[in-house]
Amino acid sequence: MTSATQRRRGYFRGGSVVTRDGIGAWVDRACLFFKQEMELSLIGLQNAGKTSLVNVIATGGYSEDMIPTVGFNMRKVTKGNVTIKLWDLGGQPRFRSMWERYCRAVSAIVYVVDAADHENLSISRGELHDLLSKHSLTGIPLLILGNKTDKPEALSKETLTEYM
Repeated sequence: MTSATQRRRGYFRGGSVVTRDGIGAWVDRACLFFKQEMELSLIGLQNAGKTSLVNVIATGGYSEDMIPTVGFNMRKVTKGNVTIKLWDLGGQPRFRSMWERYCRAVSAIVYVVDAADHENLSISRGELHDLLSKHSLTGIPLLILGNKTDKPEALSKETLTEYM
């Protein structure tokens, strides 16, 4: 089992953590950004802000009126020479079993956490750790994104990082 500090400093490969210290790890990550096409899966509990994040990436705009994602949505966004295919996966309990399937062949996984939703943080942490235990996802970079940090009740990034 890896510690929270190890998870923050690196990414998983072959059941162990590859830290950011080696030039090889740096090159691996840098190559992601020179690809012409990337695929990202955005996952997290319902109402974490995954669809809003996709819309901000695609249009630069934010809307308060969001409809919960049922199943999944896919959106392609082109920025410069890079096309990003964004898989926005529903966060309701009935859709969580399909997260692994949509994360297997992606360039990276973005796990979105509502930093202001204290009631569901333990559920979110459990779902994240369940995902990290999937052998089919070994080696896929993971970003844990704390969302809604502008709310007064939101946890600090340090507290959220330690908890997750």
